[in-house]
Amino acid sequence: MRPRADAAARVAALPYDVFNREEALAEVRKEPLSFLKVDRAETQFNGEIDPYDSRVYERAGETLREMMRDGVLIPESGDSYYIYELTGAGHTQTGIVGCVAVDDYLGHVIKKHENTRADKEADRVNHVEACRAQTGPIFLAYRSREAITRVVARIKGEPPLCDFMAADGVRHTVWKIGGQTEREEIRAGFDRVQSVYIADGHHRAAAAVKLALKRRKENPAYSGGEEFNFFLSVLFPHDQLRILPYNRVVRDLGGYSEEEFLRALAGAFRVKKIGSEPYQPEEKATFGMYLGGVWYELRAGEEIRSPDPVEGLDVSLLQNHLLAPLLKIADVRTDPRIDFVGGIRGLPELERRARTDMKLALSLYPTSLQDLFDVADAGQLMPPKSTWFEPKLRSGLFIHEI
Repeated sequence: MRPRADAAARVAALPYDVFNREEALAEVRKEPLSFLKVDRAETQFNGEIDPYDSRVYERAGETLREMMRDGVLIPESGDSYYIYELTGAGHTQTGIVGCVAVDDYLGHVIKKHENTRADKEADRVNHVEACRAQTGPIFLAYRSREAITRVVARIKGEPPLCDFMAADGVRHTVWKIGGQTEREEIRAGFDRVQSVYIADGHHRAAAAVKLALKRRKENPAYSGGEEFNFFLSVLFPHDQLRILPYNRVVRDLGGYSEEEFLRALAGAFRVKKIGSEPYQPEEKATFGMYLGGVWYELRAGEEIRSPDPVEGLDVSLLQNHLLAPLLKIADVRTDPRIDFVGGIRGLPELERRARTDMKLALSLYPTSLQDLFDVADAGQLMPPKSTWFEPKLRSGLFIHEI
């Protein structure tokens, strides 16, 4: 199921988890067709209703079915893949939209690199059950294959289903792969892909698997072909993806004065004063730090670097040798003294935060896709907030009924 071509630009919405409650409400008020009214159905209630209230999930399902009855969302006839291209800020990435097997997740063909939280999984399970559909695709990466790239290039020579520029300047273009020959070529190409990696959407993937296992238990005679055995995804070749840094801001210096903190850093890092010019690291194990209106370069000493796929990550070096030992921030997921700023916001946002509600800002070199592959292949997990993929996929352009 997908939006009518003339409604796609209005329906398409950024993922549910990039908005806080007030931002989501403002989006829905601005655009009544926004898919956020399904993904964040609490926006349709007056007052401060708990977003996990059962009535919110019920409203999400009702709203989805209203959009179907009104013809805003239309069913697809027959099996199809789609091509989904995103272009913004001089970058283009083109993926294949389809459904992947839950059993490939269970069998570790689809590999993860992040832990998930039970409460967030439960939220997505409840949402999918109420909607009887998966409404947001999981963002997957695979090592590029020429056979798949050739099919994509051929289909892109045809007129698209929809093509629009979103308010944030990202262009979204969708083509349908409806031909039998092309579908078989796509399947054959992916048959040769040994591993697929979750780039973004760990909670949605885990929820899809949990719901599939529940349905299998309820239907012991299941065949494996039922729609609940698959989950909606967009698969991108690795050489087209871009990871931006996931920067950090900290509220205080943990009792240190600025001078004391700079001296304490010298144990693990080589500290160099840069001045007023914003500093973005250009290589691994190097960090920018904004403190007291001054930028510094922090270069990790050789003695703290590690060949381990996780311990050697820049986010791990920062956590293990600065945030935890000096600032006493042991768990970045729960400590209110730390916040995170996606690289898309740029260094001026770090300076702004350090001048207003924070004391210290840290700019990072982005985690590479090879880092992600190495961690996932080793069966390990990255620290929280390690990757920021940009541009973000839109929800509402593709819906998988189960």
